[in-house]
Amino acid sequence: MADLDELQRNTGFTVAGRGGEHKVTFLPEPERRRRDFLICSVDDHVVEPPDAFVGRMPARFVELAPRVIERADRSETWLFDGQEVPNVGFNAVVGRPVDEYSFEPARFDEMRRGAWDIDERVRDMDLNGVWASLCFPSFLSGFCGQRLQLGVSDPELGIAAVRAWNDWYLDSWHTQYPERIIPMQLPILTDPVLGAAEIRRNAARGYRAVTFSEAPEKLGLPSLHTGRWDPFMAACEETGTVVCLHVGSSSTSPSTTDDAPPDVVGVLFFGYAMFSAVDWLYSRIPVRFPKLKICMSEGGIGWVAGLMDRLQHVLNYQDMYGTWAGIDLTPKEVLQRNFWFCGIDDPAGFDHRHRIGIEHLLVESDYPHCDSSWPNTQTLLGEQIGSFPADDIAKLTYANASKLFTFPIPAAVIANPDAPWPSEVARGER
Repeated sequence: MADLDELQRNTGFTVAGRGGEHKVTFLPEPERRRRDFLICSVDDHVVEPPDAFVGRMPARFVELAPRVIERADRSETWLFDGQEVPNVGFNAVVGRPVDEYSFEPARFDEMRRGAWDIDERVRDMDLNGVWASLCFPSFLSGFCGQRLQLGVSDPELGIAAVRAWNDWYLDSWHTQYPERIIPMQLPILTDPVLGAAEIRRNAARGYRAVTFSEAPEKLGLPSLHTGRWDPFMAACEETGTVVCLHVGSSSTSPSTTDDAPPDVVGVLFFGYAMFSAVDWLYSRIPVRFPKLKICMSEGGIGWVAGLMDRLQHVLNYQDMYGTWAGIDLTPKEVLQRNFWFCGIDDPAGFDHRHRIGIEHLLVESDYPHCDSSWPNTQTLLGEQIGSFPADDIAKLTYANASKLFTFPIPAAVIANPDAPWPSEVARGER
């Protein structure tokens, strides 16, 4: 198992960081892609801008609040609770040559501006043909807000930082383009009852989803099997808040030996999605909360059909294990009822869409991370699902996401996604 915090401190992980000259090259500006499909991406990321926490923290925590500082080498990083949070730039590499991707510290002006500027983000969505986007946090907070809460000098500081992040996301990211950005919050991890109250507070403000850890015990928190998270899950079920589990949200990633090349981590990164799905399933959280919606992000879908076969096989030994006794549905049936899966570059997985359950499959572009298909998401999906029946394509590209996140899409956009969108008209384009 690889520790992602340690990994991201390793500037030699990629070719660009192995003692070479630090280069910053922006590729030529891409042309707007033809929109053959209407796309809702359920896994993108936001890099918090330098002013994200300004005016949103209680007065007693202002000096400890996250802020961007410039180092002696002119790189920029976040300072929070008196400690540097290393690395800004690897979270935003789209628009740069692949051989320049590295964990070296960087500056905001070395990123494509759409990583942290909402107007430019929507412009890049328009260019790529993505109508709606669900945006996870990036390195500052961790994929589920763990870095803002765990190990801080005062638990109240962590809670205040989470609330400030949620206020910023709603006010400065979602509200600017409410038809385009699906609102997703950070959870309060240190107190499940307080976390449940935050879920209800944010649901009343229009939040549709919450990012959560795939494996909270890896973060030093109670495991899924303890029952400690039940108040939180009850609030999510009650409000229809989708629980989104991003791979890496445990601050770990599957790996093999310590001396394996970095490609091993890259190939196996999806693996924790499968581990996590099994752990959540056998925690029986989705049994106790049958209307809970769990969405697996950036884990791919190619493994799902094989896991279903394995679940059916292991069910033959239930009299030996006893875990599933007294439950009407099989583990496979609960998986198909409560879980959704996201594909980014998964041709084999899409071919198994009906075995998995096509209504529970979604797509993503992962902007602005290194796995992103931007600006060629339309082309990639065309190659992988373009020959499918129109109804299948619609479910995969936007309809399932719209239904899952209760996020309506204008009828005119559905009817003709290649027509000018309001944001393009406002910019005087097309």
